[in-house]
Amino acid sequence: MATKTDTEVIIGGKVFTLSGYESEEYLQKVASYINNKVAEYNKVDSFKRQSLDTQNVLLQLNIADDYFKAKKEISRLEEELQAKEKEMYDLKHELIASQIKLENTEKTVHSLQAEANENAKKIVRMETELKEFKR
Repeated sequence: MATKTDTEVIIGGKVFTLSGYESEEYLQKVASYINNKVAEYNKVDSFKRQSLDTQNVLLQLNIADDYFKAKKEISRLEEELQAKEKEMYDLKHELIASQIKLENTEKTVHSLQAEANENAKKIVRMETELKEFKR
């Protein structure tokens, strides 16, 4: 079982202790993401004029929006992956069918070549017999 990690992070200039089963690097990355969102919004004058409660709600909405967009993108990519896997599966089966067809064609060619060789021998024999018969 994974061990629980306690990590001190700074969010909005305040120190918080985050606990979780993720790595310290991951927890720092989460804190950095939050700090970047706060910094991004603090650049907007209309945001800074809002009450602290409204600012927090706007940040939460923005983070939720990022989450749902990422989730939608993951779904799209998974569907694309499934389509590519199906296409690859179909192509593999088409390749196998083509290889079997090629093998059968090669056998037929080999058989026809053998038959042609036998027929050429028969022609030579018959021509020889014909020459002997004409004498």
